[in-house]
Amino acid sequence: MKLSEIKKELNALTTIAFQLPNGELVPNHFHVTEVGKVTKNFIDCGGTIRNEEVANFQLWEANDFDHRLHPEKLVHIIELSEKVLKIPDLEIEVEYQMKDTIGKFSLGFNGTTFLLTSKQTDCLAKDNCGIPAEKIKARIGEWKEKAACCSPDSSCC
Repeated sequence: MKLSEIKKELNALTTIAFQLPNGELVPNHFHVTEVGKVTKNFIDCGGTIRNEEVANFQLWEANDFDHRLHPEKLVHIIELSEKVLKIPDLEIEVEYQMKDTIGKFSLGFNGTTFLLTSKQTDCLAKDNCGIPAEKIKARIGEWKEKAACCSPDSSCC
């Protein structure tokens, strides 16, 4: 989800809710403690130089049970961040404190609730690393000609 999309959805809502991948809701007294732009400059394992930018939201909860962030306030925070930090219409990444570490999520929307969706690591240079695009599907014994057990060509030792 991009910044323009979340602002559009927020303008149609009266309350804000975020749902974790396991179905639990982020407590409704959460704060958005940061809205910013994160730039990642790196070299992948194939030697390609890469540059990625995302808009970053950090959700945080405290013992402030009376606090409720309203949609219009979050729109204001986003627009101020876009103006002051010169953030373009980027994809949003959300950080949220999990049990032992910060979780990073992509963001979706189901019509009423913002969905924190799991992110996965990936090799960006599979062709250079010799990793096939898809897992090879074969039954055991089909991928290699059968050899007598413990013969020199059996590869069992």
